[in-house]
Amino acid sequence: MPEAIIILAFVTLQRLAELVLSARNTARLRARGAYEAGAGHYPLMVLLHAAWLGGLWVLARDLPANGVLIALYAALQLLRIWVIASLGERWTTRIIVPPGAKLVRSGPYRFVSHPNYLVVAAEIALLPLVFGLVEYAVIFSILNGILLLWRIRAEDRALANTGRAV
Repeated sequence: MPEAIIILAFVTLQRLAELVLSARNTARLRARGAYEAGAGHYPLMVLLHAAWLGGLWVLARDLPANGVLIALYAALQLLRIWVIASLGERWTTRIIVPPGAKLVRSGPYRFVSHPNYLVVAAEIALLPLVFGLVEYAVIFSILNGILLLWRIRAEDRALANTGRAV
């Protein structure tokens, strides 16, 4: 089995598991009175990520992987786990604002306001580069950057509207 298939299968299973975790956390938060902000961009975000991963399945499935870059990608996964663990049950793929909750200031949130977005941006650029797909990395990085600008503004607005500093 080509190494690209193993890598892409891992990333696909990881993303599916994260969607399950996100749905569970979203349901729990909503049951406690949380609301969703900025939902208008969410279908575009899902479409972008699905297109990115689907395109990699088409373009990279038979390509060799760069060992150094896959090691960097693996290191990003440790950061991803740190972000998810720091937010705990508040981690979702949506912008869900729980009533009265304070901002998380532990883990990577001690250093930056949106560490998850930094990890995702790095992943979207790096995984195609693992397979030598430079143009693909650039195109999806630009598209992701545009969506992240929209999303971060929506998230910061939602958090500011709760009376908490962002």
